[in-house]
Amino acid sequence: MKPDPRVLAEPDDPAAIGRWLAIGRAGLAIAAMVLWVAFLLSAASVIALVIVRVGADWIDGLDPFSAAGRSPLRPRQFAVRALALDAVRQGILALLVLAAARWAAGPDWRRILALSAPRDARLPRRTFGWLLVAWPIVHITWVTGTGALFGAPVARHATLSPSLLAVGIVLWLATVVVVAPVAEELLMRGFVFARGLTRAGPVLTILTTAGLFAGAHINGFGLARPISLLPLALILGWLRWRGGRLWPCILLHAWSNLAMIAWVLWPEG
Repeated sequence: MKPDPRVLAEPDDPAAIGRWLAIGRAGLAIAAMVLWVAFLLSAASVIALVIVRVGADWIDGLDPFSAAGRSPLRPRQFAVRALALDAVRQGILALLVLAAARWAAGPDWRRILALSAPRDARLPRRTFGWLLVAWPIVHITWVTGTGALFGAPVARHATLSPSLLAVGIVLWLATVVVVAPVAEELLMRGFVFARGLTRAGPVLTILTTAGLFAGAHINGFGLARPISLLPLALILGWLRWRGGRLWPCILLHAWSNLAMIAWVLWPEG
């Protein structure tokens, strides 16, 4: 018996094709998010390193392009350069994200970064207020618990480096509480979040930005630092999706950093 040619001509299941296309679009969106984060963070780090190296050497009367006659940095010089590098890198990152958003969206760049008011904001102010009240307790408990679990306990009643002058302390606080939250949220929950939301959906976008945010904070303590930041990254992603604006994310990020600093530096009673 010959097969019915009408059966052979029938196309594959349209629903299955649609699912595979959706999976492909989500995968490409996640890959693009990863590449954008890697590119912008790397570019900001390189530019900041050049600026701080050349500027600090010029202030110290050294030739930044020659190793001749260089001596090891004194503790104060090293502390100042490290602090300046972090502050400049965060500032450059914010500028690069703004430039990338303007390049990608043109006059619509504010909406891409969630800086303009959305039409369908769904986050009640009372909910956000309670979140601000409860979050420091949740964050400090999780950070200290994961630190102890991974053998990297968070120190209490710490003191700042004596090599930092008052100006350096103010710059450090401004970087941690203001500049870093603004720059990191512009990147993660602003530009990158918007590029993933339309193709990967809210769940994958929240998880991907949380993983990228945590991964960007890997340091010498291994996984302790990124895992300690996962709840913050997840709640920031939810807040961005639920409220549709970036400002609450920046505020909660800054408030979280300030609470952690206060807990660490609070003098022993």
